[in-house]
Amino acid sequence: MGKVAAKIKVMPESPEIDLDDLQERLESSLPEGAKINGFERDEVAFGLVALLPTVIVPDDTGGTEAVEENFSNVENVESVEVQNVGRI
Repeated sequence: MGKVAAKIKVMPESPEIDLDDLQERLESSLPEGAKINGFERDEVAFGLVALLPTVIVPDDTGGTEAVEENFSNVENVESVEVQNVGRI
C-alpha cells in the first residue's frame, strides 16, 4: 500500500480568523489514517492568508475526498481546493 501527498489550499472566511486556531482545528478534523506533514501560508490579498497543509493519506482510502470534506466542515473555512497530488 502506497501513500499520497496532497497540498490543499484552505481559505478562511475572513482576514480576522486566527490562523493558528484554524490550523489546529484542521489537524483535529483529519480522517483516520491521514496526517499533516507541514503547513505553509499564502498571502492572497487584502490581509487574507490561505493555509496550505500538505496531507499524507494512504493510497487505498479513495484519495483526498474525505480530507477535503472534513476540512470544508471546519468552522470559518470558506473553501478547500486541492493544489497538487503525488505519490510518495
